[in-house]
Amino acid sequence: MSDTNEFKFSPELVSFIAEWKDKPGNLIMVLHKVQEEQSYISREAADQVSKLLDVPLATIWGVVSFYHFFKLTKPGKHNIQVCLGTACYLKGGQPIIDELYNQFGINLGEVTQDGLFSLEAVRCVGCCGLAPVMTVGGEVFGKVTKDQIAGIITKFK
Repeated sequence: MSDTNEFKFSPELVSFIAEWKDKPGNLIMVLHKVQEEQSYISREAADQVSKLLDVPLATIWGVVSFYHFFKLTKPGKHNIQVCLGTACYLKGGQPIIDELYNQFGINLGEVTQDGLFSLEAVRCVGCCGLAPVMTVGGEVFGKVTKDQIAGIITKFK
């Protein structure tokens, strides 16, 4: 008996998984590709990877929960990342996060109720000379002050 609502990967992703099935280190490569396609690793996606690679689901959850790169919840349409690497932290990264909390009422790892924004801290964006740095949907904003945040966010509403 087949469920018509059964979770399915794209044909390209299934092909990628088949190509990597017997290669060493395949699980992390496959999970990166799944996240690239779906923006996070859902329970359904993990179940499907488990079946296609013949890897226990516990092993998959062990990997995705160990590596901070993998997301277990669907991010907002616009993912806000605030750098907390050394330079950004020292130049005011935490006050940026505090101000985003004041404006959105969400903590790190959470998504606004409308699904428009999510917030996460990252360790380095690679723009230390522009500290403190935040990105919105991959667009980099440097030397950010808490007074600039509302104006930056308005561009994405």
